[in-house]
Amino acid sequence: MRIDLPEQKKLVFEARYPIRWGDMDALGHVNNTVYFRYLESARVDWFQSIGFKLEAQGAGPVIVNAFCNFYRQFEYPGDVLLKMYASDPARATFETWATMEKAEAPGQICAAGGATVIWVDFATQKATSLPEWLRAMVTVNDLPAPPASGPITPRG
Repeated sequence: MRIDLPEQKKLVFEARYPIRWGDMDALGHVNNTVYFRYLESARVDWFQSIGFKLEAQGAGPVIVNAFCNFYRQFEYPGDVLLKMYASDPARATFETWATMEKAEAPGQICAAGGATVIWVDFATQKATSLPEWLRAMVTVNDLPAPPASGPITPRG
């Protein structure tokens, strides 16, 4: 099953991750499980970069699903350029998306993935509303207008 990234999403974070020798499997390319580590690292690094600290008594993110589409292999040595996007905030959830490129070949997507994040009150173990600061951060509100269906004729 292939899941496509949506057109409407908001870039929220970029990072480079080194490919380690130990990331490779017996076939000489980065093992598929490592791609999920890149996705996880990006989510954690993004939250840290915006000043969010995970506390056991508070509320915070929990992943309820994750996926990754593999298009091209990563090999050692090299760096992964990961671009993380967010979209679709609901009452207690939002979507995260990411593209992974070889840093030395920008624009050539090797993998793309994402995860649904639910905001949870850790004490009650129940979903709770997204904080407004986070909702504002993941809301896609600066999208260009959709293309016109035909030529635009000025009125005058």
